[in-house]
Amino acid sequence: MNQRKVLITGAGSGLGRALALRYAKAGCAVACADIVLERAQETLAMLSGEGHAAVAIDVGNDADFDSLRDVIDTEFGSLDVLVNNAGIASGGAMVDTTMAEWREVLEINLLGVVRGCRAFLPGMLERKRGRILNTASFAALAGAPSIMTYGVSKAAVVALSEQLRAEVHGTGVGVSVACPSFFQTNLLQNWRGSERVKGFAEKMMRGGADTLDSVADNIFVATERGDFLILPTRNEPMRWRIKRWFPELYFRRLMRAIAAMARKAQ
Repeated sequence: MNQRKVLITGAGSGLGRALALRYAKAGCAVACADIVLERAQETLAMLSGEGHAAVAIDVGNDADFDSLRDVIDTEFGSLDVLVNNAGIASGGAMVDTTMAEWREVLEINLLGVVRGCRAFLPGMLERKRGRILNTASFAALAGAPSIMTYGVSKAAVVALSEQLRAEVHGTGVGVSVACPSFFQTNLLQNWRGSERVKGFAEKMMRGGADTLDSVADNIFVATERGDFLILPTRNEPMRWRIKRWFPELYFRRLMRAIAAMARKAQ
């Protein structure tokens, strides 16, 4: 059986690196892509098995994806799994956002996913096999305040994934979208927006009940199983059910939780 080929963007750190390690552990050949080549090479050095590669990619750049597709096709091989994981974090209320922040966050978090799909989906459709895994966030589903640009960009990734899933149904290509909540990672290194909200996010990440490895493992297992919506952190499946089935109850609970957090911060 041929070794499966996996491309992961944002593989130089955090969840991308953890997913690279998990796919390599399963015997896959992993192409680690990151905006900083040295970080991708660090991940590469950590992987078990053979056939891996490290490549540089700015997911906010059209030309970079054209070049990456050519490199993958000629030097790595046909993709079985594309993981659109690269992104940046941001936060703040609508009145505090700038148009520059909106453009940058959407360019990377949303259009980076679009670029990945446009580059590699045609080959998967031609071969009639493959899977696309898009990393979103529970912020896409939560409807919480003060994460405006980030939450909207990730909600768009969920919508894109839903529509793409329907488009490729029956072709042999599958689509998954992962929506984790807070867990300890280095996502905030690329923070955009309010420093107050960043401080809150840091506290939530430190207090998260899930580890980086557990989140990566849950995402891997669910993707291999063929799940579409993946909620890999332990409290979010119930929160999502409450929101879907009892939206007003969910909203009241959300507002009480936000008020309690604000009081603690005083």
